[in-house]
Amino acid sequence: QKHHNPNLKTSTMQSLPCSLLYAAFTLMTSVIASETFSLPPLPYAYTALEPMISKRTLEIHHDKHHAKYVLTMNSLITGTELEGESLEHVMKESYGTNTAIFNNAAQSWNHAFYWNCMTPQNGGGEPPSGTQLAKMIDASFGSFADFRKEFATAGNTAFGSGWAWLVYNDESKKLSVTKTIGADNPMTTPGNTPILTMDVWEHAYYLDYQNLRPSYVNAFLDKLVNWEYVASNLERAVAASREAEL
Repeated sequence: QKHHNPNLKTSTMQSLPCSLLYAAFTLMTSVIASETFSLPPLPYAYTALEPMISKRTLEIHHDKHHAKYVLTMNSLITGTELEGESLEHVMKESYGTNTAIFNNAAQSWNHAFYWNCMTPQNGGGEPPSGTQLAKMIDASFGSFADFRKEFATAGNTAFGSGWAWLVYNDESKKLSVTKTIGADNPMTTPGNTPILTMDVWEHAYYLDYQNLRPSYVNAFLDKLVNWEYVASNLERAVAASREAEL
């Protein structure tokens, strides 16, 4: 199956089960030799996140900003040793060595991940009690309320443009919250696996919230987080960590 041209406006998908979301994300972040990366369609309609995030914001954010990162990355890696590699590999290999490639590869990865971290169906609030995710949040932070406060603070205090993350660490076997500035991604630190992210670049929220970033952060946490997707990311991260120890 040929990849889409990132110049073109992509079609949207209705809300999908997490297994299909992960498959779509994996397809986007891997690449067949001689082919370029594609702009993945949103996993929901442009109007699906309203009123928390407007149709206009998603159109500009996805079709303009995300698309530009993918297009620029493709142009930068063409003819290099990174052509034909996975997006994760491109991002990690260019970190600290080629800022332009890293910024566009990381932003391509970050955005593809971010779209799937939100859902129009019963999003936000707390993850189901008794689940592996809920138990690990309690073990790592003390309570969900403590996690929520720390995650919101990370998003609200990322100076300028950046991201807030919930990360699983292979060494500690716990979750932690971190923030990155610009395009940076926690995977540049060995052992870290992101399981949730929130975009706090202004283009993610300014049309809807102007300078009130905390209002966007609250809407994201209270109404949009796709806890089913986050839980599936944690399950894979724990399983991969255990397998690596064998």
